[in-house]
Amino acid sequence: MEQKWPQQIWLVRHGQSAGNVAREAAEAASQFLIDIAHRDVDVPLSELGQRQSRALAAWFGALPADQQPEVVLHSPYVRASGTAAAVIEQLGRARLTVIADERLREKEFGILDRLTPLGIADKFPELAEQRRHVGKFYFRPPGGESWCDVILRLRSVLDTITREYRGERVLIVGHQVIVNCFRYLLERMDEAEILAVDRDADVPNCGVTSYLFDPAAGKHGKLVLQAANFVAPLEDSGTPVTAKPDMPAAPKS
Repeated sequence: MEQKWPQQIWLVRHGQSAGNVAREAAEAASQFLIDIAHRDVDVPLSELGQRQSRALAAWFGALPADQQPEVVLHSPYVRASGTAAAVIEQLGRARLTVIADERLREKEFGILDRLTPLGIADKFPELAEQRRHVGKFYFRPPGGESWCDVILRLRSVLDTITREYRGERVLIVGHQVIVNCFRYLLERMDEAEILAVDRDADVPNCGVTSYLFDPAAGKHGKLVLQAANFVAPLEDSGTPVTAKPDMPAAPKS
């Protein structure tokens, strides 16, 4: 039977962004609003995020040629496309299939965009209470998305991947919630399981979660988790590891 899945998938969160830095500063100062002028789509990598991206690229470039990515799919958001660009430059654009896919974009935060937890509680106390009651997996802010909404669009990404990239090695560069929601799908988790993963730790900037196809797994073979939030590409190069969530702040639940 023909292999349905890619041979390997890597899930990578973008390098540290200016938004991550601004959020940390806002929370430290107990501010209501994250002070950043960019649209979320335009938030760039910080200087450290650029270093992290180069370290990640060097790690991929050091892999044997027959173990390197053949396909790079990335969010069109500047911080993710910048991270992907470092890897693409390292590996050589001509030998890669590269696609910016809007389905890999950050979760839409709607009217809560740029607000810290203090800001949400102050400006929209009823939404803060609703979120506590419903839980972050199902809660959808006005004008925004729930995790379920993100999962729905990622199901269609997986349909594309299994149709077009069977047997290939695929690198996906996105955002924290993209990594976690792909894990939900690939590992067939339920709400409690993925929220436990989310509570355990934030996805590190440029952290690598990888899956390898195992023909003996399941009825017809499947992708099996090899590593989650792997940060050796940064640690081996002496690059600081960061793991701040994206905007807006969301309490663990």
